[in-house]
Amino acid sequence: MGLIVDTNIFIDAENNRLDLGDVKSLQTQSVYIAAITVSELLAGVSLAKTADEKINRHAFVENILNSLPVLDFDTEVARTYAELYAYALSNGERNKKRQNINAHDLQIAATALVYGHRVLSSNTKDFKDIPGIQVISPYSDNMVHEDVARYSSP
Repeated sequence: MGLIVDTNIFIDAENNRLDLGDVKSLQTQSVYIAAITVSELLAGVSLAKTADEKINRHAFVENILNSLPVLDFDTEVARTYAELYAYALSNGERNKKRQNINAHDLQIAATALVYGHRVLSSNTKDFKDIPGIQVISPYSDNMVHEDVARYSSP
């Protein structure tokens, strides 16, 4: 079982809120990023407010992209994403309110489910209503939840 790193982990590291060297699970498991994370990181480079910030952020992101394998958003991941998205929409309708659905988090979750990996995220609440996903926090290195009974991938 590997680990897919959520974009916010890199944002925390870039902003000196997290030292990646201190995160035990990054040292003990195979580490990957989802294709959507590449897009989010590159968007962050484009959104830099100053030239210096853009140069520094570009170097930071390129180091990540050159260091970690990227798991593609392929047809199998797309199928799982569609099921998660439909589940989120139907669950929101049952509760008479639409859930806050973050398409990027669902893509990361779908990638993790297809490849059988856990997600490392500093914002574990983003994944708490996604069934079947295993999420850990870098701040506690503990499992947040594991609910495989409600959902099974195609």
